[in-house]
Amino acid sequence: MNGLTFSRRALLGSALAAPFIRNAAAQGNDGEYVLGSVFPQSGPNAEYGAVFTAGVQLGIQHIQADGLLRKRIRYVSEDSQALPQQGVIAMTKLVNVDTAHWTFAAFTAVSKAIAPIGDRGKTVMINGGAVGPDLSGLSPYFWNVIPLAHLETRALLPHLVAQGKKRFALVYVDDPLGDAILKELTDQLPKAGAELVGSFSIPRDAQQFGPVAARVRQVRPDAVYIASFGAQQSQIIKGLRNNGVSQQLCSYSAMNLASVGSLPEAEGMTFTVQKVDYAGGDALTRRFAEDFRKAHNKEPTVYNANYYNGTRLFGLLAHELEKTNTPVTGDSLRQTLHRVKKFPLVGGLGEFDANGNMMAAIEVVQWRNGALVKLA
Repeated sequence: MNGLTFSRRALLGSALAAPFIRNAAAQGNDGEYVLGSVFPQSGPNAEYGAVFTAGVQLGIQHIQADGLLRKRIRYVSEDSQALPQQGVIAMTKLVNVDTAHWTFAAFTAVSKAIAPIGDRGKTVMINGGAVGPDLSGLSPYFWNVIPLAHLETRALLPHLVAQGKKRFALVYVDDPLGDAILKELTDQLPKAGAELVGSFSIPRDAQQFGPVAARVRQVRPDAVYIASFGAQQSQIIKGLRNNGVSQQLCSYSAMNLASVGSLPEAEGMTFTVQKVDYAGGDALTRRFAEDFRKAHNKEPTVYNANYYNGTRLFGLLAHELEKTNTPVTGDSLRQTLHRVKKFPLVGGLGEFDANGNMMAAIEVVQWRNGALVKLA
């Protein structure tokens, strides 16, 4: 594939993390750049891993086709199973064995677990899927190309309150993402003229939600916010609807999955996503959308776009460094990010703040007949 190589490896759960951290980008790999990912390839969240990987692979293919870099790119994909412990094993391998120049992260709990490894190894970590607010400033080498949860909820709540939704219930997974959403709703609902009338924590592995639905009904909400991900979020939607919860369901961008949109029970669900105009946007955005459709015979999602952008960002930064024959390392990439700040990406010009967060417009959408409809 024009010098582009991919490899996929998974570590057994019994593997031990290496007891040392090396500066990944400063060693070896003279003839190639190594990009690595810590995505779920198995388990209940594998659908996300496939979506994320599709974005990365198209980004690499475009970099190669455009001749943006002098060296070829090798992509190494490790299976996190969306679990922190597996994520640590995967990230340790990418830093110490594969000496990756650039890595992709996802899921709030996993991201927080792997950040110290990337930080000590001075290896850049790009998040395009996790939304915990505390991922901002997690490490000088940890950057976000997705709006975090506090920005998504602050875009969603005024819209729902304007529609007469004043009493909110929250069903949230017991992990850092769920805790962050709980804090955000507790803080922001009163400011929006609404209230949190009930919050119900569920274990990560829970799949039966009849008792939760009964408790939700008791607090008589106008809307129910779901803070979960993967296969569980679909089970929550079905569990609530099948047990008499008829109120408005709402959430954040994790609901932008085909498996959710295809559920009859998800009809009318309202949530937030990044605003990307695939049809009327700039040439780069249209090219991304057209080539994605050709490769996958379906419309891209913002997750595809996020990880494409994360890949393209590496290409643009490394290209800048190659022009001055500067070695591509975590530090040189970080310095270039802060110097340039603005980059042409899918969706428009991406601008990064001092903590490595990319600013992005957010819109409110709704599932109707299996398709996304823009509301605000």
